[in-house]
Amino acid sequence: MNWTIYIKGFKSFLSLEKSLSVNSIDAYLHDVGKLVQFLEYKKYDVSPKDIELKHLQGFLKWVNELGMTATSQARLISGIKAFYKYLLLENVLNTDPTALLEAPRLARKLPDTLSLDDINKLIDAIDLSRAGGQRNKAMLETLYSCGLRVSELVNLKISNLFFNEDYIKVSGKGNKERLVPIGSVAIKQIGIYRDEIRSHVSIKKDNEDFLFLNGRGTKLSRVYVFTMIKELALKIQLKKKISPHTFRHSFATHLIEGGADLRAVQEMLGHESITTTEIYTHLDRDYLRDAIIQFHPRS
Repeated sequence: MNWTIYIKGFKSFLSLEKSLSVNSIDAYLHDVGKLVQFLEYKKYDVSPKDIELKHLQGFLKWVNELGMTATSQARLISGIKAFYKYLLLENVLNTDPTALLEAPRLARKLPDTLSLDDINKLIDAIDLSRAGGQRNKAMLETLYSCGLRVSELVNLKISNLFFNEDYIKVSGKGNKERLVPIGSVAIKQIGIYRDEIRSHVSIKKDNEDFLFLNGRGTKLSRVYVFTMIKELALKIQLKKKISPHTFRHSFATHLIEGGADLRAVQEMLGHESITTTEIYTHLDRDYLRDAIIQFHPRS
């Protein structure tokens, strides 16, 4: 049973052709490694080319008996399916043994969102007299205005701000770049921070182009943004558990509630699949009722 050479090739494929992050690659390799662990445990002497559906179904039964959650099982299956798609591309095998492998059904978890009033309260709670206050205000305005992931926010570069056209360029998952519209309020707050605060910071080498900097003149960490938002939520006694991603969820939900096209929202969020964006159509019943009353020809 020799899996090492195929797993090495899969790792190179994910890195070079898919341009995935180190964390994503590790997750995929962990999934395949778990399958190899099962085969060794059961003493099945089969290579990736020889594996059959019955082996995979036995694997699923095994991880289920170990107490693995449905979400984790679905993640495992996704990783193993990706591995076998790679083997098909490389002509290592002609048929996909995972084609009939079914993942456990998952309930779609609706993301938490903030109302516009909540967002305003969080931003108003920032103490502008303290170091970092204006920067934090600019960051939250940017998160909500553009629906960025936290990694996209901390990696935002001055050279990618195109304020004359009301756009910013964002480097998203897999280093895929996209243009995202930015609103006038966020542009104004970024301008104040950049011209009046950041210009007085002693910037460390290789950090000159990053927009948001800490007091030491280096790029902010993702952890800082999470911590800052949690502290603001406590300050205004917000009952919801929120994170930077909550601003992204709110951005998408508010756009769709306002009538934005789902495809446009997909582009702005940088989702590969429209099905990922569709989760933001979790509009409340009052909104749906009002929309039907307003627009349906028979209402």
